[in-house]
Amino acid sequence: MIGRSGVDRPVGLEVDHVGVAVHDLDEGSAPWRLLGLPVADDETVAEQGVRVRMLRAGDTEIELLAPLDASSPIARFLSRRGPGVHHVAFRVEDVEAELARLLREGARAVDLTPRPGRAGSRVAFLHPSWAGGVLVELVQPADPERSS
Repeated sequence: MIGRSGVDRPVGLEVDHVGVAVHDLDEGSAPWRLLGLPVADDETVAEQGVRVRMLRAGDTEIELLAPLDASSPIARFLSRRGPGVHHVAFRVEDVEAELARLLREGARAVDLTPRPGRAGSRVAFLHPSWAGGVLVELVQPADPERSS
């Protein structure tokens, strides 16, 4: 495949979404809405202690994450770092197989087994120390049409 730079390169994983931690979904949505991004949906993911708002940006999404309470991982992130980019998520067809492959190759994981994500997806996180300070999420959508 020829990339945007004009250089021939292999096709890799596609970005599913970029997660952004915010204190409040409405306030956090304002700049993205001003850019013209429509709200795709809102959801509460109680298992992860967050309220989520998805905004469409072409073939990917911006995922705003607001804490349900002070004990949630997003609340801890916000207290340490403030609002901002939380993670980059890549769409995979089989999260267990991709996680196993990456672990065999030396990746450091937060999750050794996938967990439930939003919209019925299955997700696993790779440790930021492995990816240059970036938390990486592998996401297997519940809808096979969204898989890579």
